[in-house]
Amino acid sequence: MTAGTIRHPQRRTFLFLQGPSSPIFAKIAARLEVLGHRCLRINLNAGDQIFWRRRGAHNYRGSIAEWPGHVEAFIRRHSVSDLILLGEERPYHRIAIAAARKAGAEVFIVEMGYLRPDWLTLERGGMSSNSHFPTDAEQILKAAEGLAEPDWRRRHQQTFVTEAACDLLYNLPNVFLWFLFPGYRRHGIFHPLAEYAGWLRRLATSRSRSRAADAAIRSLLSGSDPYFVYPLQLETDYQLRAHSPFGSQREAIDEILVSFAHRAPPASRLAVKVHPLDNSLIPWRRIIDRKAAMLGIGDRVLCLDGGNLDLLTEKSAGMVTVNSTAGLHALRQGKPVKVLGTAVFDIAGLTDQQPLDAFWSAPEPPEPSLSAAMFRLMAASIQVRGNFYSRAGTDAGAAAIAERLHRNDVNQPGAFVDPPPRRKPVKRGLSAD
Repeated sequence: MTAGTIRHPQRRTFLFLQGPSSPIFAKIAARLEVLGHRCLRINLNAGDQIFWRRRGAHNYRGSIAEWPGHVEAFIRRHSVSDLILLGEERPYHRIAIAAARKAGAEVFIVEMGYLRPDWLTLERGGMSSNSHFPTDAEQILKAAEGLAEPDWRRRHQQTFVTEAACDLLYNLPNVFLWFLFPGYRRHGIFHPLAEYAGWLRRLATSRSRSRAADAAIRSLLSGSDPYFVYPLQLETDYQLRAHSPFGSQREAIDEILVSFAHRAPPASRLAVKVHPLDNSLIPWRRIIDRKAAMLGIGDRVLCLDGGNLDLLTEKSAGMVTVNSTAGLHALRQGKPVKVLGTAVFDIAGLTDQQPLDAFWSAPEPPEPSLSAAMFRLMAASIQVRGNFYSRAGTDAGAAAIAERLHRNDVNQPGAFVDPPPRRKPVKRGLSAD
């Protein structure tokens, strides 16, 4: 074999479970088949079926109680070598991952990119608490030696209209054609129709909310008082539900506001930013304003529902987050970041490791060389360029993901630590076993 020749791996069998409401999983499968592999799919509902209009599909119409035996037998019967999915903490997926590992199959997670908006994540083994990405600064610095700086220029555009249309195409058939998959149980907190009703109300007030948020951000930027940023996450986000010590975002809000009231410098302010994809079914502004008033800091806490987060963060004193990927944007700007849950980027030397109470008075910024190395290694090992909701973005993302799976170099170079170096947080009020 000559130098530089790639040894093509043997034919593998990839099993796809639920992905995004996007054609990207079907496109990945098409690419893998061209490379000589076999691709199968288990559809759990009508939406899954709509976004997998190709061969290799098997429909599961049974109950979740029967799912463990079914998926274990399926993996064994078809000699599945690799499991591909989005949302590893979904109940169906947790069961399937356990079955895959029992059978010796590899598990790969595809999600929106850590380095969004123009990237996708592909990790071997898991994400967040389950991530194998290193936490040791020296290992990160060594693995990143010689890696190129990521090209941060945006290559692919996607629109909210396309994303919303795909979401409707996925969820509405599950509501109205539920009888096709009678045993299916949703993992979401809200009923899809309730979410859409919330979005319609939200869209009706989007201009006024954006104007108010932009004005508040201009005021913060032009003022002399230091301020911190707290970006809210979606209540449905499994980063919050499975990889944080909080049972809900309300608990996180309470902890952060209490700490800010008691420990932050009196002249400082806190800007709480509602997630841009929030469905407005939970009145976050009312909850935040009420708690801030009760703590006597109503004049120091702003709740923003709109505006540019990067611009807001640019002149801030730092960011506190449960485990939002917004923390990565703040780190790129050289801002101190305090993480309260488990995040792939919560690494000593990058994020502030002090208790939250100490963070407000003396926030510690990231070490520049380690930050640069972490972004280079992340981009090279567990990120690919692309998106979920445009033709060019899904084509590029599918091609890159399929090639990395085929070459079997996910989490390379040097970004796979076994066992996973992070631990899943214990929920408040629960003791560790």
